[in-house]
Amino acid sequence: MGLFDRLRGGDDERVVFLGIDGVPYDLVQDHPDVFENLTDIAETGSAGRLESIVPPESSACWPSLTTGKNPGETGVYGFQDREVDSYETYVPMGKHVSATRLWDRVTDDGRDATVLNVPVTFPPSSRIQRQVSGFLSPSLDAAASDDAVRQVLEDHDYKIDVNAKLGHDDDKTEFVENAHATLDARYDVFTHYLAEDDWDLFFGVFMSTDRVNHFLFGDYENDGEYAEEFLDFYRTLDEYVGEIRDRLDDDTTLVVASDHGFTELEWEVNCNQFLADEGWLSYEDDDHDSLTDIDDETRAYSLIPGRFYLNLEGREPDGVVPESEYEAVRDELVDDLESLTGPDGRRVCKRIVRGETVFDGDNDEIAPDLVVIPADGFDLKSGFSGKEAVFTEGPRNGMHKFENSLLYSTDADLDVEGSNLFDVTPTILDLMDVEADADFDGESLLDT
Repeated sequence: MGLFDRLRGGDDERVVFLGIDGVPYDLVQDHPDVFENLTDIAETGSAGRLESIVPPESSACWPSLTTGKNPGETGVYGFQDREVDSYETYVPMGKHVSATRLWDRVTDDGRDATVLNVPVTFPPSSRIQRQVSGFLSPSLDAAASDDAVRQVLEDHDYKIDVNAKLGHDDDKTEFVENAHATLDARYDVFTHYLAEDDWDLFFGVFMSTDRVNHFLFGDYENDGEYAEEFLDFYRTLDEYVGEIRDRLDDDTTLVVASDHGFTELEWEVNCNQFLADEGWLSYEDDDHDSLTDIDDETRAYSLIPGRFYLNLEGREPDGVVPESEYEAVRDELVDDLESLTGPDGRRVCKRIVRGETVFDGDNDEIAPDLVVIPADGFDLKSGFSGKEAVFTEGPRNGMHKFENSLLYSTDADLDVEGSNLFDVTPTILDLMDVEADADFDGESLLDT
C-alpha cells in the first residue's frame, strides 16, 4: 500500500492496466527469451489468448475494450464512420463514444483514475483525476487534461504517437529510433504518475507497438533486414512491463492486454475498386475521392476495415436497394466476396460476418451489413480514389489479425481461456470490487 493510500486510510484493491496495442499472443509465446517478464507473469499469474472484435480496428477496439460493449453501443465501428442519413463521414473521437467508459464507472464509485494515451479518448475528460488522450489527439497541449499534466508531458519530451511517415522510407533506421523514443517517453510518464500513488485505477496504453508491427512485422516473419531491431524493441517493452510490475504492492493487480493481434501483410485489397469492377459501385464523375461522390446506381460501398454497406432505400439518402430485396442482394454480395481470390490464388475472405450477429445497441443504425475477416496477408482498404487495381502493395508489411490478441495478469485466478475484448472491463471492475449496474457484452474472468 502506498503513502497516499495510508494517508487516506484506504485498503481497496487497485489495478494497473497496460495496453500493448496490436501485440499478438503467439509472438510472446514464441520468444520467452525476449519476453522474460511476460513469461514470468504467465507462469505465476494468468495468461491466454483473447479474441478481438469485429472489425479488429484499433479505433473500434479500444472503445469496446474500455466499455465492455460492442460497436452497436459504443457507436464507433472503425477509423471512419458514416453520419446517420448521410453519405458524409467523420473520424470518430472520444466524444463519439456513447457507452460508459471503465474509468467513469470507477470515478462514480468514489475512486480515482489516471488514464494515459488510450486511443479514441480526445478530448480528455475533466471528470476523472487526470488524463492524457491518445491516438487522434491534434496536439500535445490539447491532449492533457490540465496544465500540471501538460507540464509533465513537456518535461519528459512526451509524444502522442510514433511518426509513421518515417516507416515509409526504405531505410527504417530513423523510424526505429523514433519508435524507441516514443516508447521511452511513454514509460517515463507512466512511471512518473505511478509514483504519485494517488490512483485506484491506472490505465495506460503503449501504442508504438502497433506502429512497429505495421512496418516491421514482415521483416520479423521472414528474418528480414529489421528482424533483430523488431525483437530488440520488444525486449525493451518487456523490460518496461517488468519494471512497472516490480513497483506495485501486493494490493495492486497488473493486467496487460492487446486489442488485436498481428500478422504479415502481403497484399492491400482495395475493396471499393473490387465493388466498382463487379458493378456494385459507380461514381458521378471521374474526379471522386469520398463516399459522397457515388452515383444513384451504386448498390454497395465499403468503409475501412472490410465493412460493406448496401445502398439501402430508406437508410441511405439515395438508396437504390429496396428493403424487400435486402437479404437477396446481401446474399449476392456475399457470393461475390467469397469468390474473390488474391494473386496467389488464395481466397481473400476467411469469414464474412453479418452485421446483426455482432452489432446491437442504440447506435446500430450505422452498422455495416457485412464485415469481412480476411485471410492472413490480405489487408482490406476502402479508399474512393487513386486505385486502379484491386490488389496493390504499399509500405506496410504487417496487418491486424482478429484471433490473436492477448491478456496477462499477476492475478492467478483469471480464467482467460475463451475470452474476448468485452471481458476486460467487467474483469477490472470485479478486481476492484466496483459494482456496475450494466449489461456488458462480456463477463468477468475472475474465477471466484
